Order: sequence, then C-alpha cells, then structure tokens
Amino acid sequence: MINGDEFFALIKGGAAPRLILASTSAARQAMLRQAGLDFAAIPSGVDEAALKQGFAGTPEELALALAAAKARAVGASHPGALVLGADQLLVCDGAVFDKPADLDEAAAHLRRLSGRTHQLVTAACVVTGGEIAWSHVERATLSVRELSEAFIARYLAAEGKEVLGCVGAYRLEGLGAQLFTRIEGDHFTILGLSLLPLLGFLRGAGVLAA
Repeated sequence: MINGDEFFALIKGGAAPRLILASTSAARQAMLRQAGLDFAAIPSGVDEAALKQGFAGTPEELALALAAAKARAVGASHPGALVLGADQLLVCDGAVFDKPADLDEAAAHLRRLSGRTHQLVTAACVVTGGEIAWSHVERATLSVRELSEAFIARYLAAEGKEVLGCVGAYRLEGLGAQLFTRIEGDHFTILGLSLLPLLGFLRGAGVLAA
C-alpha cells in the first residue's frame, strides 16, 4: 500500500485521475451519482466464492480483501485511473451470509435474522497503478424484529428479485425499513459504501473540489 504522501505527490500538478467503480451495483452507482461524481462502472468478474473459501481472517479483513481484489482486477486494464472496489458482508451469530440465490433462500435468510441482531461489515478501497491508495472498513449494527411467515411472504412478493442483489435480502432504502427495531451506524455504510470517508479521500485526490 502506498502512503498518503507518496500518492498525493504522484498526482500533484496533473489532471484529476479518472474514477472507476469496479462494480455494477445499482445502489453504489446511485450514491456516487447523487454525490456529484463523474465515474465509469465496470464489473470486476472476481470469483468471490473462491476468495471466501478457506479465508481465515476476520470479517473486516475478508471484506477488505474482496474489495481490493475487485479494484485490482479492473485496475489491471486501467493503470492510470482511481479504481474503487467495495464489498459488504452480513455477520449474524458468527455466520457470514452471502446474497440469496433465489426467493426461497431469501425467505430462509429472513427467518434466520428474525428477532436477532446482526452486523453489516462494509469495506472499500481505491487502487491506482496496482497499489492501494486508500481503504476503509466500517461496521453497522441492525436489530430485526420478530418476522411472521405472512410478513415474509408479503414482503418478498412486493420486493421481488430486487432483494437477490442485497446481502440479508433487504433494501433499507425500500420496504426493508419495516424489518428493523433499531439501527446503529452510518446510513451510507448500511447501503453498501462508506461515502463520507470516500469523499474526503477524493477531495484530496483532486477528483472533487476542496
């Protein structure tokens, strides 16, 4: 990882480097767009399951490793750009959840989360020239109320396949708000990207006006 002084010396005096999001996540694209950022979105193609298999570190370390792998995969073809990789894990009772494969699995996830408190671990990093220039990991804690089978069925019928792209099978910006009794943590972090620390880095990088 290059340090801050080395990074800012690298870009000082030149044009602001291009920003690329190593993802096609609609939620992350919406956050960046609403924050006024000009960026391209390119899928990383990283095999996340292979990276997760046998990983011995903490959830924070795993989330950051996945974010870095995505950024490096895209950055290999765009060495002069700032490539943003991000990842989010859900941890409940020591188990790490993946995105549900279908609506039946989404229902199973909601049953396991019902009446319990879980954490969302959100990581992001920016890679340029193959090196990590910035990284950030943050946790949020969410408490789910007791969910009836009738509610789960109605909720999934209303949300449909949109929830399959969301770890935990919920979108807090939609009907997912109805699942919770308490939420502790940064709103953007819960949506999948710790936006405010990222904006601070991008101001220093010249992508945003200071």
